[in-house]
Amino acid sequence: MGTLYVVATPIGNLADITQRAIDTLRAADLIACEDTRHTSILLRHLGIAAPLTSYHQHSGPVKIEQVVRALGEGKKVAVVTDAGTPGVNDPGGKLVAAAAAAGNQIVPIPGPSAIVAALSVSGLPADDFRFLGFLPHKKGRQTAIAGIAAAETTVVFYESTHRILKTLQQLADALTADRPVVVCRELTKQFETVYRGSCQEVLQQLQAGVTKGEFVVVVGF
Repeated sequence: MGTLYVVATPIGNLADITQRAIDTLRAADLIACEDTRHTSILLRHLGIAAPLTSYHQHSGPVKIEQVVRALGEGKKVAVVTDAGTPGVNDPGGKLVAAAAAAGNQIVPIPGPSAIVAALSVSGLPADDFRFLGFLPHKKGRQTAIAGIAAAETTVVFYESTHRILKTLQQLADALTADRPVVVCRELTKQFETVYRGSCQEVLQQLQAGVTKGEFVVVVGF
C-alpha cells in the first residue's frame, strides 16, 4: 500500500507554506491537484518538478480509482487544493475516504486555512463555530440566512466578490443590530482588509470601499 499526504498550501502569500509541505511535495511520486496550471505556479516557485494529475469537483470515480491504483503500487501521492487545506469545502474528502478504505496510510500535512485565519483575527468566540462553505446561490438561500440569524454559535462562510454586498444586505435585514460581524477580504494577500461592526456597518464600509476579492464572513452571536 501507499501513502496519501493531505497537503495544505498557501491561501495567498506563498511564504506561508511550511517546510514540511515543501519536503512532502518534493518527495511525492504524484500530486493530485485541483488545477494543474495553478499548482504548477506554486511548484515552479518552490523549484519542484513532480508529475501532476487533476482532481477537482467534477472528477468522477474513474479519477479516484486512478489515484487509489497508484497508491496500491506503493507510491507516495500528495493531494492539494488551489488554496488552503484539501477536504475543506472541496472534494478532497472523497479521495481520502477511498484511499483509506483501500488500506492506504493517510497523513495530514497541516497549514494555511482561510477559516482558521479569519476566526483568529475576528475576536469572536471560536471554541464552538459552524462552517457553511458557500451559501446557496438561489434555492435554499433564504433558509441559510434564517439559520445564521437563529444560530447561537459563531458562523463562518465564504462569499464571492459578485455576491458579497447582496449577502450582507440580506444578513442585515435578518440579524439584530447587536450581532457582531467580521468580514475578511483577500486574507494574506497584498490588499488584505478586515471589516468589523454590525452587519449594516460592515456593509456600508464595503460599499464605500472595494468589493473585489475573496471574502470570509464571520457572524457572532
